[in-house]
Amino acid sequence: MSQWARRMTDIQPFHVMAVLARARALEAGGADVIHMEIGEPDFATPAPIVAAGQRALADGLTGYTPALGLPALREAVADLYARRHGLQIDPSRIVITPGGSAALLLISALLINPGEKVLMADPAYPCNRHFLRLVEGHAGLIPTSAASAYQLTPELVRAHWDSDCRAVMAASPSNPTGTLLSRDALKQLADTTRRLGGQLIVDEIYHGLTYAEPAASVLEVADDAFVLNSFSKYFGMTGWRLGWLVAPEAAVPELEKLAQNLYICAPSMAQVAGLAALQTETLAICEQRREAFQLRRDLLLPGLRDLGFEVPVTPQGAFYIYASINRLGGDSQALCQHLIETQHVALTPGLDFGQHQADQHVRFAYTTNRQRLEQALERLRQGLRSWSAC
Repeated sequence: MSQWARRMTDIQPFHVMAVLARARALEAGGADVIHMEIGEPDFATPAPIVAAGQRALADGLTGYTPALGLPALREAVADLYARRHGLQIDPSRIVITPGGSAALLLISALLINPGEKVLMADPAYPCNRHFLRLVEGHAGLIPTSAASAYQLTPELVRAHWDSDCRAVMAASPSNPTGTLLSRDALKQLADTTRRLGGQLIVDEIYHGLTYAEPAASVLEVADDAFVLNSFSKYFGMTGWRLGWLVAPEAAVPELEKLAQNLYICAPSMAQVAGLAALQTETLAICEQRREAFQLRRDLLLPGLRDLGFEVPVTPQGAFYIYASINRLGGDSQALCQHLIETQHVALTPGLDFGQHQADQHVRFAYTTNRQRLEQALERLRQGLRSWSAC
């Protein structure tokens, strides 16, 4: 409508939310829907985290904290980098945020002037480009393919860099493809971006959820990169809204100023719970869940390939499979609608993740148990038979 800001026409809703809304309506009518659309683990938050949050509430720890986060939590996150990556990150460089989304909002507001852009892969997580539009910048979407594991390369960045570019954003593991950037690939990307005069931003939100080898952090090879992470995925804390950002030291005072104005602080009780998330007892629980996700991937991936979905690159992390429907025909939105209506299996159409061949891809989230995944494969088999007859 004419009274809304012009940016609202460019900020799209999650198409997956329409799928979820339809799934909920079907469930309300008695249908048994298998959810493979939402990127939310089906595991409840680990008990030690919940207990710590409850104690925080009981002890009255419900007030504001410093905008950059509780000092103890910033120190604990720094210790996580020491344990995982052998890095000595000064806790003063760590900004605790209300989820990884707030970290991206801070970075966007800090770096981007009106009209400037950030290069990123297509496909990619949709909020990345929408936050940029919010600050009057925009995303420079670079079509990627299986040849680069759907990741940016130095060659792609150089080919698309122009005078409006301010930064490059990558994700490892990636949503929606689950692919990783190796330590060497991160170094090359960081070196290239630096030579072009830009900033490198890396989404490491799915760190911890890898299935062959641990993911490298860009901070191992580029101390000047911006890194965003979250307690949502590996730690199972989606609703707690807790994340963090690692920034170059010179950026922290400006980020603090933004945090004070945009949201004051991350939820205090969630920060206390976050301390429990980083304890040995909780990490052991998270590792058991990581192993369960790997078993799910190893069940679902060959099953989808047998059904005719094309997955040319095996996902190495996260809990997604991004699959081409070229051999099946039609477009992804129509297929998703067909499958939810006829088989009560909910998937995400590729349109959520960009423009490049989006209508030829769907995303599966293996965030439900193996028994349900087996049921989903059988339902998909039935649904594809009727799809081919449409």
